[in-house]
Amino acid sequence: MSKQTKTDVILIGAGIMSATLGSLLKELAPDWNLKVFERRATAGEESSNEWNNAGTGHASLCELNYTTEKQDGSIDISKAVKVNEEFQVSKQFWSYLVKSNLIRNPRDFVVPVPHMSFVQGEQDVKFLKKRFEAMSANPLFKGMEYSDDPAKLKEWIPLMMKDRTVNKPIAATRIESGTDVNFGALTRILFAHLKNQNVDIRYNQNVDDIKRTGDGLWELKVRNIGTGNVERHTAKFVFIGGGGGSLHLLQKSGIQEGKGIGGFPVSGLFMVCKNPEVVAQHRAKVYGKASVGAPPMSVPHLDTRVIDKQESLFFGPFAGFSPKFLKFGSMFDLITSVKPHNLLTMLAAGVKNVPLTTYLIKQVMLSKEQRMEALREFVPNARSEDWELVVAGQRVQIIKDTAAGKGTLQFGTEVISAADGSVAALLGASPGASTAVSVMLQVIERCFPQHIKTWEPKLREMIPSYGLSLLKHTDLIRDIHTSTAQTLGLSDEVPVQIGHRTVS
Repeated sequence: MSKQTKTDVILIGAGIMSATLGSLLKELAPDWNLKVFERRATAGEESSNEWNNAGTGHASLCELNYTTEKQDGSIDISKAVKVNEEFQVSKQFWSYLVKSNLIRNPRDFVVPVPHMSFVQGEQDVKFLKKRFEAMSANPLFKGMEYSDDPAKLKEWIPLMMKDRTVNKPIAATRIESGTDVNFGALTRILFAHLKNQNVDIRYNQNVDDIKRTGDGLWELKVRNIGTGNVERHTAKFVFIGGGGGSLHLLQKSGIQEGKGIGGFPVSGLFMVCKNPEVVAQHRAKVYGKASVGAPPMSVPHLDTRVIDKQESLFFGPFAGFSPKFLKFGSMFDLITSVKPHNLLTMLAAGVKNVPLTTYLIKQVMLSKEQRMEALREFVPNARSEDWELVVAGQRVQIIKDTAAGKGTLQFGTEVISAADGSVAALLGASPGASTAVSVMLQVIERCFPQHIKTWEPKLREMIPSYGLSLLKHTDLIRDIHTSTAQTLGLSDEVPVQIGHRTVS
């Protein structure tokens, strides 16, 4: 039996993106009716889940792939600046929610963890030194340190330096203002807040179809996974935030802006250590350089993670392959995403990305011991019995035609919206959750331009830097760093209780 209901806004998917957009809209338009449909039993079970991502608060403090060396030898930090500014926007919004008592304890989802970059070999050491000089001169990256002294590195990363044979140049940068973010916990906190704001959140609901009605609304066919009952819901605005599942729904919407876009799924795996003796020897997120042919999201890193107030270490990611677009998706996801309008684009991508395909095949074939050998580049004395393999989430990289050519594989996130702003979809993966607030502000600006002038005072209240370039307002950078650190409990004065130890 099918029944039909109307609402103002429908959010598809109960991940960090829908949680963020819903929270923003309830502050900007508290009288609007919002509904959320999620195919899983709880919020944040897919890419947002804490076991399905590295939890890095991506602020470009350690990610070497965000900075490139130009032909003249100088370092281009423009992407690093952009990502850092976007993360500052997220921190400001989270701080607003804490100050407003909409989030009670920020330590439930964010803790301070130093961010580091680590390289070996003369060429990479030179690159890191130039990168440090370029970034440390920028007020966004104030406090970054550099060292190529093995004794100093032993202080910073004792686990990585223990039993290490130093027979070539090594170096690292370090900045204490890095964070570990439990995006799964944050997602659940935000949805609990939305529920208290009378948002209708429905789990175990699959959106089978989406189409435009004659009066300009969007009609969703929603099926209860448990009972099979079907309901039809209409809305003025629909946000498709279903992770890898967004592409299929975007295609079903039929909007012109979604034509010619394909997707390629890449799964991730991490080696995880929970041995307290090992975990206690390392407290940082340390990023290295990606191997030749590896996609940007496969940059190796050794991370301190804090999940349920317990520390563990993650190393990876190792790439895997599954035709599924979601971790809990269908084996037919990839093939059913190929349509007449994107077939040539997908074929061109296959031809252009043979090295990536070769890399993925090699990664899939790795044994545990081979993965341990990769880990020992970071932790020389790593023992196999201390580490287990964990399958992380699925990522679907965008494939589309660009100025760079047909079938270009994209490695970022992208908002696809209809010309009239009535529907928007988020595709892609990285840096993803860390910049959720900035990305959702893009959705709001694109889809609700008629309200922006009215909403602007509230937007500036929630996000003091809204509409401003931080590099043109260096005093604001200092104020944001100080205020968000205090509100979120990230300042040096606030000790962190992790498991059985306290870290200042």
